[in-house]
Amino acid sequence: MTSNTNKEKKQPTESGLRKGLTSYGDKGFSLFLRKAFIKGAGYTNSALDRPVIGIINTGSAFNPCHGNMPQLIEAVKRGVMLAGGLPMDFPTISIHESFAAPTSMYLRNLMSMDTEEMLRAQPMDAVVMIGGCDKTVPAQMMGAASAGLPAIQLITGSMLTGSHRSERVGACTDCRRYWGKFRAGEIDKIEKDEVNDQLVASVGTCSVMGTASTMACISEALGMTVPGGATPPAVTADRIRIAEETGTRAVQMAIDGLTIDKVLTADAFENAMRVLLAIGGSTNGIVHLAAIAGRMGLEIDLEALDQMGDETPVLVDLKPSGDHYMENFHDAGGMTTLLRELKPLLKLDAMTVTGRTLGEEIDAAPPSFKQDVVRKLDNPIYPRGSIAVLHGNLAPGGAIIKQSAANETLMEHEGRAIVFENSEDLANRIDSPDLDVTADDILVLKNIGPKGAPGMPEAGYIPIPMKLARAGVKDIVRISDGRMSGTAFGTIVLHVTPEAAVGGPLAHVKNGDRIRLSVKNREISLLISGEELAKRAKENPVIEPTAERGYLKLFLDTVTQADKGVDFDFLRAVKMVGKTPKR
Repeated sequence: MTSNTNKEKKQPTESGLRKGLTSYGDKGFSLFLRKAFIKGAGYTNSALDRPVIGIINTGSAFNPCHGNMPQLIEAVKRGVMLAGGLPMDFPTISIHESFAAPTSMYLRNLMSMDTEEMLRAQPMDAVVMIGGCDKTVPAQMMGAASAGLPAIQLITGSMLTGSHRSERVGACTDCRRYWGKFRAGEIDKIEKDEVNDQLVASVGTCSVMGTASTMACISEALGMTVPGGATPPAVTADRIRIAEETGTRAVQMAIDGLTIDKVLTADAFENAMRVLLAIGGSTNGIVHLAAIAGRMGLEIDLEALDQMGDETPVLVDLKPSGDHYMENFHDAGGMTTLLRELKPLLKLDAMTVTGRTLGEEIDAAPPSFKQDVVRKLDNPIYPRGSIAVLHGNLAPGGAIIKQSAANETLMEHEGRAIVFENSEDLANRIDSPDLDVTADDILVLKNIGPKGAPGMPEAGYIPIPMKLARAGVKDIVRISDGRMSGTAFGTIVLHVTPEAAVGGPLAHVKNGDRIRLSVKNREISLLISGEELAKRAKENPVIEPTAERGYLKLFLDTVTQADKGVDFDFLRAVKMVGKTPKR
């Protein structure tokens, strides 16, 4: 009797619809009830005996980056059924950068919680996570990392490019470029409205190396997508085939028990950071990697990341660091071409969702061919990694700059601080003809960090003051505790940590202070004495923002700083087990 009882205990909770039974105090009745309701949806007993593959549906009328969601879901279902699984799609929240106030980053952690809890609550043996727009992919990986089941990422894909007066254009580097022209008086309202019609030529994510494309490439580098999963545009047959293949692979992952912790290892994160540097990726990628790694008990070592930049040049010629678009990267062989070029620098034994190592996948990929988008290591488009980590008395916890998209002549610069206390102050004064500013000054924007905004919006791309823009100034040194879009460009210091809203030194910068930026020396310094800085802090103590209720209270009470991924402290792994990359 004892052995039979043990057998009965093992079966009900292991797979398919027997997983995670709702508790009614009677397991047999719980399964009986669940099967009754699923049969009400038209399923047979034969279907119910198969591995259950969850498919996260993030389709939304407010998310044009996910506009191909219906086609992707159908293709994933087809792949699951061809492999003998039972596909079950279900919704989670969906967030879009341009449609979410105050910023999509404010809602990323909420989406990760939604994802994690739905993966825990519903019976599935593996999950396909469909995401694209900036914060959806990291949110899904964060949630899946915490849930711990077999998980595979499917990227929605980039949009097509448009054409404006015979010039190829695409969101959103060209959005910023043309808006800058309009502000400077170089184009009129008619042309501004004309180009607006062409910047987003189809559904899909931004067509340049913005945050969405960066996270797509990082996902493949992490081993979280099928090979070739990063670059096919949203509206192509290539993308639909990738979706079908992803469904098929998910079934095998469920059978093999290939859980996410076997993929998201320290070596995988190191590979992702190597790729981030080589693609001229978005600075947001660092924040998202830190958040995902934190769920796995790993700390991102920013100093080691900076050292990696010395041996990892920018190889992918895409805007904003280069000239091409994601379509071109895909036509050039996509991530396979890049990974093959980076092979001497990668951790090739890192496991991927295919059940093979990254090295094995590179070796099995089609041969490289002549193309002009991915450069050779000895002929990069930029000789160093795209991102540099800065330190100094202005940023004791670090700051970053996307040096590949900066002005070389401004990366060693000392200037007078022109200070804006918050976004409202910036909006009120940046275009005033009375603003006391020159091209040699340094614009400082406070209180747009994780707590200060809240949500660390992409307001770090401080506009050129109108009076300078109309005088032909194209760049000026800018510093903030916020983020900027991966599609943006300029000599811009971001993620200053600690942020102003929690009393970081940035809070105490005054108009007229001198600031020194030295990318060569990895320095960002406020040129006042430590005594003066301490005096200012004592005379003007910072009161951290609070809220009385709701998600805002949860956010302000628990959100971490940029170096920890702007995640909620209670969502990170209970125990940190190491750092990545390893030095």
